[in-house]
Amino acid sequence: MFGFIQRLIGNNSAREIKKMRAIVEEINGLESSFSGLSDSSLAGKTKEFKKRLADGETLDDILPEAFAVVREASKRVLGMRHFDVQLIGGITLHRGNIAEMRTGEGKTLVATLPVYLNALTGKGVHVVTVNDYLASRDSEWMGKLYRALGLSVGLIVANLDYNQRKNAYAADITYGTNNEFGFDYLRDNMVVHAEQMVQRPLNYAIVDEVDSILIDEARTPLIISGPGERSTDSYYTLAKVVPQLVAGEDYTIDEKQKTIAPTESGIAKVEKLLKIENLYDSANLELNHLLNASLRAYAMMHRDKDYVVKDGQVVIVDEFTGRLMFGRRYSDGLHQAIEAKEGLKVERESQTLAAITFQNYFRMYEKLAGMTGTAKTEEQEFNNIYGLEVYEIPPNRPLLRKDLPDLIFKTKKAKYKAVVKDVVERHKKGQPVLVGTTSITQSEELSDMLLKSGVPHNVLNAKHHEKEAEIVANAGQRGMVTIATNMAGRGTDISLGDGVAELGGLHILGTERHESRRIDNQLRGRSGRQGDPGSSQFFLSLEDDLMRIFGADNISGMMDKLGMEEDEPIEHSLITKSIERAQKKVENHNFNIRKYILEYDDVMNQQREVLYDQRRKILGNDSLKDTIMDMVDSLVVKAMDQYADEKLYPEEWDYEGLLKHLELFFLEPGQLTVAEMEEYGRGELQEKLLSIAHEEYEKRENLIGEANMRELEKAVMLKVVDSKWMEHLDSMDMLREGIGLRAYGQKNPLVEYKFEAYDMFEAMIEAIQEDTIMYLYRIRIELNDEVIEEEATADPLANAQTHHDDVLEPQNVD
Repeated sequence: MFGFIQRLIGNNSAREIKKMRAIVEEINGLESSFSGLSDSSLAGKTKEFKKRLADGETLDDILPEAFAVVREASKRVLGMRHFDVQLIGGITLHRGNIAEMRTGEGKTLVATLPVYLNALTGKGVHVVTVNDYLASRDSEWMGKLYRALGLSVGLIVANLDYNQRKNAYAADITYGTNNEFGFDYLRDNMVVHAEQMVQRPLNYAIVDEVDSILIDEARTPLIISGPGERSTDSYYTLAKVVPQLVAGEDYTIDEKQKTIAPTESGIAKVEKLLKIENLYDSANLELNHLLNASLRAYAMMHRDKDYVVKDGQVVIVDEFTGRLMFGRRYSDGLHQAIEAKEGLKVERESQTLAAITFQNYFRMYEKLAGMTGTAKTEEQEFNNIYGLEVYEIPPNRPLLRKDLPDLIFKTKKAKYKAVVKDVVERHKKGQPVLVGTTSITQSEELSDMLLKSGVPHNVLNAKHHEKEAEIVANAGQRGMVTIATNMAGRGTDISLGDGVAELGGLHILGTERHESRRIDNQLRGRSGRQGDPGSSQFFLSLEDDLMRIFGADNISGMMDKLGMEEDEPIEHSLITKSIERAQKKVENHNFNIRKYILEYDDVMNQQREVLYDQRRKILGNDSLKDTIMDMVDSLVVKAMDQYADEKLYPEEWDYEGLLKHLELFFLEPGQLTVAEMEEYGRGELQEKLLSIAHEEYEKRENLIGEANMRELEKAVMLKVVDSKWMEHLDSMDMLREGIGLRAYGQKNPLVEYKFEAYDMFEAMIEAIQEDTIMYLYRIRIELNDEVIEEEATADPLANAQTHHDDVLEPQNVD
């Protein structure tokens, strides 16, 4: 539907870019007047712009002048002048959209234009990158330009202390990684004093490699966790049991849906091996859950493809970039199951203290923009989820790269043989080649074959990520052969060496098609930078995962009919189109999974926003006494409704139940008797109970002093809110895990989830109120300021860990 509408209304991107050219002409017209300014006069423009904004002008009003100032400062400080197409990219980003710009078009420099303009508001601008290296590089490199214009620059990377983070966020412009920005948001909503928060309100963010962060990472929530209580012994037991099961007989794998499930015979075998009668008995629910995790670890998670073992730790390999994801763990017991499978120490499962997806974190910014070389294939998702339009920014120079048709072989063996032959021939004439692979195993197999063929080369995969930028930067030198897992080295330009252009430029050789066309386009985009010559071609086989799972049968039949030999390839544009159709199916499937996850996470997100908003109000309030007294009054009224319903006769009221209930909170034993209660009318009884509650509270306040009571209220309320929220997160996880089964009863799982989640949230709020009152009336008070102060400032993050969890894909129930 989205594509049909686009065809109907035409290319919005081209029309808008045409309009932007008029603004570019205006910026160009200012260049000569600004080039005559002294450095101090140019920097003085920043104060002038801020004053004009304060006087009522808008960012759009001053955009041409601000962009012209940045261009002039860049010429002087960085020795780089923004091209006209880079100005168009800057306007696109300022308007809160995605600028799709090919590799080598200077996205890092493009960002300086809207970053400077939006930083003039004083509300802060975040530039988000995929790793610490790029954040550090860009903040230092582009920071020279900003500082020359009088703006401050901060950097957020791992292992900063509180003061460093606070100062970095206070800067006009803050560079950092998506993980760190997200974790700081969660940490800020766990502090016990308002001044411990480091972030300001989320104003404007430009996300570099926006497809990687907002699409590829969308299924993996950021989680802050504490130590859990579940024993790890069961993982070791199941790691011995699962290898005894037979694929296809004891369990089934659906590669398209990426799911795995035991069969009846498999369940019977497991029950026999574990010596239990019924795996699905309520007492064995946890064991059943761990069996699924262990099956997945054994049959679907492959070493040196999905993860590596490094220094006794299981480290996830990012499926899109090939990078090692340190500090990130699979959830739902999968990581522990892999540790057991590999014979490593199984780490205890953790309890979630706070969590958020990137989808919901980045949607909180007042304005969001992004840039990448590949976004158009995911335009519908960017639009639906984030409200972002994708604009294809024309290149500064025409693209000269030749994208050759795919070559398809019958077997992987024949394919690799052909790949090595092609690399050897190109290497002999000195043409640099970048070989893209989809796994560490594949890159190492090819490396061995090239070594045997006498071809020197560099290997860049998750095992050698430390030299990433250096290896990629040199990949365009004469005679250089580089093997890279997927898009390793993204963010580093490849410049051609002397004489390489005459040899045809950098050749990209893909050894397998990825599920997503976008990842293939990223690989191709490494060649043909800034009008450089170049070429690309994919070598495939019918045994490749994509071909095997999605429609290799037709091609296989065609090859058999033609009587083709194993090492004889098919090369035809129709075959390439057929593969792209298969990729579109997978992309659509993955989009639906992300949309499905978001629909459920949106429910959680609404609750998170309500709770975090209330928490911030607690932190910012000097006195919570009125709030506490309202909660006490509400508690008494609810108790009266429950035990002394006005619709019933007084002789039907449960005085004893009312007395026992309120003795949990503020009534002292013997303070009031049933006989005394029976003497009051309903209204009088309620007033009496309210009077006692308020009097008891005043007594406690007088005992420890007003200031201490205010601190105690805040400390207790925060402690209860955090504790109940953690329990709620666990309950919501369990609800989510089992809700799919409702489909068997002809009910919509999402609708059922929303209803139950609402009821659970309401119950949590009531529990927060009750526990807060109970603690404030019943907590033991030491007449010692130091003890009270210690309770009030206890650090909830002391034992917390941050990690970036991979979530399992949802089980589909027909």
